[in-house]
Amino acid sequence: MSMKAALVTGAARGIGLATARELLDMGWQVAILDRDSEALQAAAAELGNVLAIDADVSRPEDVARSVSEIERTYGRLDGLVNNAGVADFGPIRETGFDRWRRVMETNLDGPFLMVQGFTDLLAAEGGGAVVNITSISGLRASTLRVAYGTSKAALAQLTLQQAVELGELGIRVNAVAPGPVATKLAMAVHTQDIIDAYHDALPLNRYGSEAEIAAAVTFLLSDKASFITGQVLAADGGFEATGIGLPSLRR
Repeated sequence: MSMKAALVTGAARGIGLATARELLDMGWQVAILDRDSEALQAAAAELGNVLAIDADVSRPEDVARSVSEIERTYGRLDGLVNNAGVADFGPIRETGFDRWRRVMETNLDGPFLMVQGFTDLLAAEGGGAVVNITSISGLRASTLRVAYGTSKAALAQLTLQQAVELGELGIRVNAVAPGPVATKLAMAVHTQDIIDAYHDALPLNRYGSEAEIAAAVTFLLSDKASFITGQVLAADGGFEATGIGLPSLRR
């Protein structure tokens, strides 16, 4: 029996790169996909034995080409991680339709097209698994996330739709909703005030790591989660469970 194969989108950096690394450590064959060509090649060089696919998940023709590349290289697909996403924040009144569409086409259209395109390959070996990366912003509303939060909430619902319809093919579909994660991008834009405010609302009192999110993703892809489908797992340090933070009580 050949090794299991997985495709991780948005894998040039961050959670996607960490997930690809974890899957390699688990003995999977791994393909990484990203539209940032330079970062994709750097990630491929860092990871080693991976298939790098330069593609945009929001473009149907790119998705079709990706299916062909996976089929030609591995002949199977056991795991699909829809991690590619656009984090574009701004006030409602300053969110033009072009900005709205830019977020939606990657965060929502992409996972729709990818799962649809890869359904036959995922079903071929008795049923593979899909993990969509949503966000705590899709479970709780917060400022400046009218497009981003809405796209992630819609992706959570798409996860359920995919799980219900594709389950009869043996395909499991789940989602991981990360809370605040200490990525390079987040740390570059989060001021100390923002970090302190997050900590007041996080029972574990810290940001998560990319590796911790990757561990949740790979669990859902693995046979250990063989009877789990249609779920949105919040890997968020308890953020979703928390009401209003009371910093005065925590000092």
